[in-house]
Amino acid sequence: MYVTGHGIPSEQVDAVFAQLKAAFAMPLEAKQAMIADENNRGWTPFAEETLDPERQSKGDTKEGFYFGREVSPDSPEGKLPLHGPNQWPPEDLLPGFRQTITDYFQALTNLGMRMLRLLALSLGLPAEYFDEYFTSPMVALRPLHYSAEVSAPNAGVFAAGAHSDYGMLTFLKTDDVPGLQVFLNHRWHDVAPVPGAFIVNLGDMLERWTNGLFKSTLHRVVNTSGRERYSMAFFFEPNFNTRVECLPCCVSDDTPAAYEPTTAGEHLLAKYAQTHAGYDVNQKQQRQQRQQ
Repeated sequence: MYVTGHGIPSEQVDAVFAQLKAAFAMPLEAKQAMIADENNRGWTPFAEETLDPERQSKGDTKEGFYFGREVSPDSPEGKLPLHGPNQWPPEDLLPGFRQTITDYFQALTNLGMRMLRLLALSLGLPAEYFDEYFTSPMVALRPLHYSAEVSAPNAGVFAAGAHSDYGMLTFLKTDDVPGLQVFLNHRWHDVAPVPGAFIVNLGDMLERWTNGLFKSTLHRVVNTSGRERYSMAFFFEPNFNTRVECLPCCVSDDTPAAYEPTTAGEHLLAKYAQTHAGYDVNQKQQRQQRQQ
């Protein structure tokens, strides 16, 4: 799905891309100093993530960063998994990086809240139905840099393995290098960027909430050009402790609930445990227990 008329100026998007490319161009030592921490914030090296473990012979041919909503480690929320302060590049190395990303973060959070209201109305619910579940949302910006390595699907080599996004909504921006594909009608289709538009993926959590009425988007990235590629995904998810169960409006005698209730946090932690070699979902809890 493409979204236009979103009110985020192209100049702002271009400025974010410029800063992110500069971040990926930092010396390896600088990126290693930002290696993803116990909150899954920071740099993830090439091949750290394997999005389709059953079909891939090695990790995705990409590196990335995770930046989340800034949370004080001393706050009650800071004790939760996936919550805490970000790891930022040094200001003297990348001047203006933090402010540029923070401003973009806020713009996309506002867009996410607007999209939630459209989703609620499409389900016959009050426009503000989902608002209470997004008072402290788990939101993350995931910039990605794909290497020039050509993918070999038959050999299990992918720029990004086939997967659906884990949460509610994903707002994606890419450069003009092809590679993104979605699976529809039993085959893969190329997804071309549309100038000025965001590509929006529906996630697994939305599928669970709507009992399959809205389907999550199976997609992958295949490098056929032999060129480097950049993209940035913004993941828009509910509060950590939000209970996610099939909405009554999506359940009937003919369509019983197909998903067991869970929480947003449990759902995301289970997904990260399956796909991120560098993230230990229990590390933070174990550290907190040792400190007691």
